[in-house]
Amino acid sequence: MKERGPHIGILKTDGINCDDETRHAFITAGGRVEIIHINELRAGEKHLHNYQILAIPGGFSYGDDITSGKILALELNTYLGDQINEFVQRKQGLVLGVCNGFQVLVRSGLLPFGNMGEMQATLQHNDSGKFECRWINLKVTEDNACVFLRGMNGTVSYQVAHGEGKFFAPDSELARVEAENLTVFQYCDEAGKPTQEYPANPNGSAHAIAGITDPSGRILGLMPHPERFISKTQHSNWRRMPGIEPQGLQIFERMVQYVSK
Repeated sequence: MKERGPHIGILKTDGINCDDETRHAFITAGGRVEIIHINELRAGEKHLHNYQILAIPGGFSYGDDITSGKILALELNTYLGDQINEFVQRKQGLVLGVCNGFQVLVRSGLLPFGNMGEMQATLQHNDSGKFECRWINLKVTEDNACVFLRGMNGTVSYQVAHGEGKFFAPDSELARVEAENLTVFQYCDEAGKPTQEYPANPNGSAHAIAGITDPSGRILGLMPHPERFISKTQHSNWRRMPGIEPQGLQIFERMVQYVSK
């Protein structure tokens, strides 16, 4: 029986360790998933034009040497810039970067403004000075520009697991992010209000930013891990939360549905 669903590539290199979870999430959402090593792309053994979705998972690519995500971002810019630019400019080419993947997208310049090779924001060390690993609440920003999350609203609960998650950009760039509705997720308190206060905001991100898209709306990067909430039993307190739904799954489902139109 022939597999159905869009073809999804999960980027792999040394230090990435959330590729299996990301693969499982996309398979659960109905995609055909393949883990591809960056060396296969560099060697021309595989090409991004064969995929409709590219995902860069979390982990510690190249041990976060220099700074988190920097070396992989340099690889993308140096060796795969033309492929990636072609991919993201296609009508249905979507990109997802989670945690370390988000750091890679920001350091490559793909986020926040889709200018590969022009780093216009960064992800700094958490204000707490330590690695933060726990469940947090996120508000989905209304009317954000992400094309595949239209209609998603309210709040969700995901895990964070990072030491360098503080989104920072100059005031002029932050103003542009707001003006173009590029903020998709914000850290929020129990009432669903975006906050700068620790511990609800685990890293001190400017404007409580937890995830953003680019002006095309086809690239999404976020620090929390939706792939860790694909089944309700993955939540640490699921037995005391009757009716709980796996809140991370909808991101993957919406991506698959969007490229399947």
